[in-house]
Amino acid sequence: MKTCFLFPGQGAQYPAMAKDFWEASPKIKLLFEAASEFAAMDLKRLLFEADEEELKETDKTQLAVTLANVVSAAALKEYGTPAQGYAGFSLGEYAALHEGGVIALEDLFPIVKARGEIMERASRETDAADGKAGMAAVIGLSKIEALRLLEDMGSAEVFLANHNSPTQIVLSGTHRGLAEAEEILKKAGARRIIRLRVSGPFHSPLIKKAADEYAQFLQDYEFYDPVVPVFSNVTAAEVSGGKEAKELCVKQIVSTVRWVDEETTLLSRGYDTFYETGPGSVLRGLWRAFCKEYPCFAAGKLEDIQKENKE
Repeated sequence: MKTCFLFPGQGAQYPAMAKDFWEASPKIKLLFEAASEFAAMDLKRLLFEADEEELKETDKTQLAVTLANVVSAAALKEYGTPAQGYAGFSLGEYAALHEGGVIALEDLFPIVKARGEIMERASRETDAADGKAGMAAVIGLSKIEALRLLEDMGSAEVFLANHNSPTQIVLSGTHRGLAEAEEILKKAGARRIIRLRVSGPFHSPLIKKAADEYAQFLQDYEFYDPVVPVFSNVTAAEVSGGKEAKELCVKQIVSTVRWVDEETTLLSRGYDTFYETGPGSVLRGLWRAFCKEYPCFAAGKLEDIQKENKE
């Protein structure tokens, strides 16, 4: 058995996530305290008391989901399930980089906090009088079909942000750009189009300003070579070292998340057991759409891990 932890990203959050882990483990209580200190924010309050609207704010979401992801990984390890590889979806890649030894815990939360703040500021600059910029999942069209339709549109206001599954992509765009694309994609046969619970047009050139500012911010932080393999959204390949990891973190802000390609890479490297290590069930759904031969287990709640451990 070769195990890989898959960490979810923004949009997976919900109120009171990871509270069950906190209540059950002294080690995880200490992890909450350390994360709050490094983030200079009461993350216990944020995770346990914030409502859905507060958790939706990018600068808060990124801290909350990252802590929930790291906590889930710690709980899995406490129950005797280590990983031989790590991958994360968008924001989830930061938990993967930490678990793989690339980003130290004391740096993880300041980095994620700054990333969220920088992306939030850049996102608000893309808003217009008719509405806020954002993201939308498109179900029922392939990546090739969607790209052809976007190319025909010729719009500078909507982009392919994620390749989630063989039949699901995600668009990023201005309010107007998304509205125009949704109409065209529905006519082309898209079964459903769902606006996501995020507050900006992430993974698109619309927030290039955020990538430029973030590159400057990261100059003060050291990224180490991985001690366990970590895989990248940008390249869909294993991260070669700390220098590349830092460069990819900047590129990821404006680049398509190549999740299907990354899943393909994981299978080619011999991974056969996967855990969605964090809140929600999005990654398990995407995995089922991609591969039915190998399992992806839930690990976002204590009862999930306990059940799997008993079996």
